[in-house]
Parts: sequence; C-alpha cells; structure tokens
Amino acid sequence: MQFGIFTVGDVTPDPTTGRTPTEAERIKAMVAIALKAEEVGLDVFATGEHHNPPFVPSSPTTMLGYIAAQTQKLILSTSTTLITTNDPVKIAEDFAMLQHLADGRVDLMMGRGNTGPVYPWFGQDIREGINLAIENYALLRRLWREDVVDWEGKFRTALQGFTSTPRPLDDVPPFVWHGSIRSPEIAEQAAYYGDGFFHNNIFWPADHTKRMVELYRARYAHYGHGTPEQAIVGLGGQVFMRKNSQDAVREFRPYFDNAPVYGHGPSLEDFTDQTPLTVGTPGQVIEKTLKFREYAGDYQRQLFLLDHAGLPLKTVLEQLDLLGEEVVPVLRKEFAVGRPADVPDAPTHPSLLAQKEAKEVVA
Repeated sequence: MQFGIFTVGDVTPDPTTGRTPTEAERIKAMVAIALKAEEVGLDVFATGEHHNPPFVPSSPTTMLGYIAAQTQKLILSTSTTLITTNDPVKIAEDFAMLQHLADGRVDLMMGRGNTGPVYPWFGQDIREGINLAIENYALLRRLWREDVVDWEGKFRTALQGFTSTPRPLDDVPPFVWHGSIRSPEIAEQAAYYGDGFFHNNIFWPADHTKRMVELYRARYAHYGHGTPEQAIVGLGGQVFMRKNSQDAVREFRPYFDNAPVYGHGPSLEDFTDQTPLTVGTPGQVIEKTLKFREYAGDYQRQLFLLDHAGLPLKTVLEQLDLLGEEVVPVLRKEFAVGRPADVPDAPTHPSLLAQKEAKEVVA
C-alpha cells in the first residue's frame, strides 16, 4: 500500500501572525515538503492544479519535473489534472516528458476541479463538464496508446495523422486515477477503463465514501477487469498531530477556523467527528485511518493533506516527521494484516511494464 501527501498549494495568511507568504515562498515550501516526504519514507507526493488566487500550482508538471531532479524514489503525481479545461494533447505530451525525466516515477489524477470560473478562462462551458471529462480522456488514452491518431470530437479541432511526442516511456502510459468527491459518472469512467478511483473524502462522511467506492468496485467488476476487491482505490485524509492531543487541538484551531473552503463553517469538533480529519496524537491518526478499511475495503493509496490554511513550513515539516516515523510504519504493518493475496498493489511503472512484457510473451 502506498502512503503519501497531497498539497492544494493555497497561499493563506497565518492566522496566528497575520503574515502571508509570497508566492515564491509558498512554491519553494511545496518543494521542500516533497523532498521531506521522500526523506521520511513516504511513497507519493501529489500536487493540485489551480488557476486562481489564493492558489499557486498552475503548472504541475513544471513543479514535479523540478522535484524529480532532486528525488530518487518518490512517485510524483497530481491530486488534480483538469481533464475538462486542459487540452488532452498537451496533457499527453507533458506527462510523457515528465515520465522520461523521472524514470517512470509518475502517475496522475484526472479531475474536474472545484472552481467554476476556470471553464470560461480556458474557453469551455461548465455545463459540459462531464461530457468534456469523458471525451477528453478518451482522446488522451488514444494519444498514449496509438502512434498515429485520427480523431474528431465535439470540443476541439480534429486530428489527422497526429503523433504525440515524446511517446510514453517504455511504451507504457502513466497510470491514471480518476478523482471525484461526488460524481458517480467519474466513478463509472474509472471503472470502464480499469483505471484507479481516488475518492478525496476529506469533506465527506464515511457513508458517502462507502457508496462511491462500492459503486466503482461493482462497475469495475462489471466491465471485466477483476473482482470488486481487486479494483484500485485511493482515499484522502487530513491530519494535524502533536504528542499531546490537547496541544494539537489548541494549535490547529485557528488554522481550521480560518481555512479556505471550510473556514468559518462547521466547528473543529463537528468536522473531526463527521469527516476523516484527525487532530490529535499519532496514535489517534493511526486508529482513525485504519477504520477507513471498514467502509472502503482493502485499498491501494492513502494521501494526507498537511500543508494548508497558512500553516508554517516548519510546522508542516514537523508533521511529516511524525507521519513518517510514527504513523506510516504502523499503518503499513496493520493494513497488511488480513489483506487477501489477490488484492493488487497500486500500479507503478515497473509493474505496468512487467504486465506489458508478460502479455507480449504470451502473444
């Protein structure tokens, strides 16, 4: 099972000091967080994609390429690649290039994002969001799997005899997760292709997550990719830790109360009760995270959000130390207990290459 972190890249004032980091400081902080993630033994670093203040990660492959040059093992991913407003041709080229630079340590998560105005900024209509996601991804898959593509659709100009360059590393496209919080159509899309489904459940109660994951698993089996238990599932999570739970709550409360999206809304106590957010000790994080398996089944990837709401870089790095030293080693051990042998690991470039080579031998 893979463990990692994802960032949304918000530039938010620190409510305890009133200071807002510069964009340059925030971007460099995200890089430092990724490097720390590898240092403490995590598997994945993922960045969001946003094109509006107060967020800075508008060019994920630029950041991930920079991080790739400074890491050896870390899988570099996105926690959203906007399949609706990005040109599929550019996605195909950018991530294939990143594959080569990172020696295959790349996958990505397709999503529609949570900012409505981004559609007209990139010449699209939000009312076509689902249709854009379906058509654009169908084209992207062909661009990675066919050397020469003839294509015609509704949302972009036709292609005639087009070859996307560079070709995917080892002729193996990056593994794709489809990220969704509330759209069953996206769970269906992931299942249809046999791709991964990432339910970023950080704002949602367990019963909603259970329904979405069960839908994806059932449809994955329906399309003949394997049993429901063999479907590839990822989950989100949020944590803030200190050795003493009261210290964690006291320190995190002002950040929670002023956070983008949910700040000035539900109380910290209500949010921790109703969503995956855990504010407390490493032991409490372990206890709550292990319960995810009760409603999501045996899954493949767990990503945590640590660096949002104006938290200082020093604090985030301290969180990563606790995550890497005290939390993840226990989670790895406990999630392995009782895990059926036929439940696959999360796909990686080496495993996908081995599958390809095995099929070629049989053929």
